[in-house]
Amino acid sequence: MNFEWYLALRYFKGNRKGARFLSFIKIMSITGVAIGSAGLLIALSVVHGFKSTINNKVLGFAPHYTVSSQSFIRTTLERADTLVTYLDKRHPEILEKQAVIQGQVMIQTKDEISGTILKGVNKDGGVSNLTQYVNTGQFDLSEQENGMFGIVIGSKLASQLTAGIGDIVTTYTVNEVPSLISSPEIKQFLVTGIYQTGIDQFDDVFVIVEREQARELFNLSPTEAHAIELKLKDENSINSFEEKLNNSLSFPFFSESILQKFYSIFAWVELQEQMIPLVIGVMIIVAAFNLIGTVLMMILERTRDIGILKTIGTKSSIVRKIFLLEGLLVSFVGMIFGVIISLLFAYLQLEFQIIPLSEENYYMSYVPVEPHLLDFLIVTVVTFVLCGLASWIPARIAAKTDPLKVISYGR
Repeated sequence: MNFEWYLALRYFKGNRKGARFLSFIKIMSITGVAIGSAGLLIALSVVHGFKSTINNKVLGFAPHYTVSSQSFIRTTLERADTLVTYLDKRHPEILEKQAVIQGQVMIQTKDEISGTILKGVNKDGGVSNLTQYVNTGQFDLSEQENGMFGIVIGSKLASQLTAGIGDIVTTYTVNEVPSLISSPEIKQFLVTGIYQTGIDQFDDVFVIVEREQARELFNLSPTEAHAIELKLKDENSINSFEEKLNNSLSFPFFSESILQKFYSIFAWVELQEQMIPLVIGVMIIVAAFNLIGTVLMMILERTRDIGILKTIGTKSSIVRKIFLLEGLLVSFVGMIFGVIISLLFAYLQLEFQIIPLSEENYYMSYVPVEPHLLDFLIVTVVTFVLCGLASWIPARIAAKTDPLKVISYGR
């Protein structure tokens, strides 16, 4: 251990009598760095957790792109099968694709009735990963033992309809409500699964059935569909793919990305990602510059030592380095405590969900956390740089002190 480190560590321990006040100041400075760094690390973990959870839920239910018709004459895609083949050959970026039947219907149980959107997809769910959100029953759209086909509904809609697994629901299009003078074709389904994403735009609205059953309900031909859903190989290329897709489509075809369709949700996540780290980051800056006062107090306590060191020929650069190291030691200890606090919080939140949330407002039942190693590295480096800059000012003052005046002052 060299001379500078030896003295810096000795001063940091504060073993001199009557230095209780200085120790208190030092502890408060360490606490400030710890709280600031822990707050920023926790905030970044929460922001990443929010972003991942929202992305997984939205991308798990909705396709990356939806291609539909914007013609006033015909709202369906007359040759959906041909368009699917064309898009698949034209764009190698597409991972999965499917034609979907989708429209507004009324859905009725014995006691309740409600409006909803019925969506017909492949039996396996198609481009969505909805199966992972089925928390009651199972994702089964096939024909059941009683001859009816399965239907999967959202948890909030199921609660509104008082429908459970094994119940029979009746659906009919909104323009063909049964009455005494009309008897439109209706379809009955058996509830096989109930899903819950936590996002009202899904849970309150959509019911899922097998595509051919939806085709019969809406009286569409075997080649017709309301839309084509696309899932890309790389979800990070959604924005860049938009121009390519639009260039390959002509009127009346129209494409809409998931980022456009659910803009408000993604904008909300982006706002959190920008603002929270900025606000918490100010705490680190304040804590770092509190070191100026802390190191100055250390210098005042060690004025006689500084005078003696300079009298025996110690260079000013060495004195400066001693007190710079003193400030960095304070920041290092504070940073260690900050990392421990943030990791402890992440563990407790992941294991026990100690901070709950209102699912209606935040799309999830508890605060999600997702620590990133890169965040820890960046926060550590930034904290040390700020604390180093803050410690440099008083360390430079210590190096410029007059040894004779200092010794006289210390008598």
